[in-house]
Amino acid sequence: MPSRKLSKPEQISLRFDANEGLVAGVDEAGRGPLAGPVVAAAVILDDMKRIKGLNDSKQLTALRRERLFDEIRAHALAFCVAEASVAEIDELNILHATMLAMKRAVEGLRLPPHKVLVDGNRLPKIRIRAEAVIGGDATVASISAASILAKVTRDRICVEHELHYPQYGFGTHKGYGTAAHLAALDEHGPCAWHRRSFEPVRVAALRRACLEE
Repeated sequence: MPSRKLSKPEQISLRFDANEGLVAGVDEAGRGPLAGPVVAAAVILDDMKRIKGLNDSKQLTALRRERLFDEIRAHALAFCVAEASVAEIDELNILHATMLAMKRAVEGLRLPPHKVLVDGNRLPKIRIRAEAVIGGDATVASISAASILAKVTRDRICVEHELHYPQYGFGTHKGYGTAAHLAALDEHGPCAWHRRSFEPVRVAALRRACLEE
């Protein structure tokens, strides 16, 4: 199905027309990191309770994301946050694991949407009419809201896991392949939270195994 670009988030209505009903926005966080789950969110906004300042979560400060996170949860008609685990990422690959997390998020909504708008150019396998929107996290309010819920949730998970694996610094780099993270991988080898199917992790695991022989 072709993708399309839409106008600013504040100009997007909850309903495209009277016959379309509820529309859910879907986005993910965590496709690129070397560790941790991929998290997806689905959000149905309330057209009567507009949320100002929605945007692509990556364009917002951490403080602004946290504030919007609470506002979205308080005022959305429905929302659901779901994930695909590290084991599922390694088994399925990151693309299919992302689609699985999105599917879980949509199916977990307490209100069934009539249509789903998904950020990007791929669609999860769901029984609801869906459309991919390239750049939707910056142009469609419900997708922006979903991107914020997914991002904040995943960041919090990373902070929690730093308590279990303090040597890697997950709370700082959130699992991305920064110089500090790669150096920690080289020194300590991967932990149970790393994605073994990702090349830097696989290489680090092999190097560690050679050192221990």
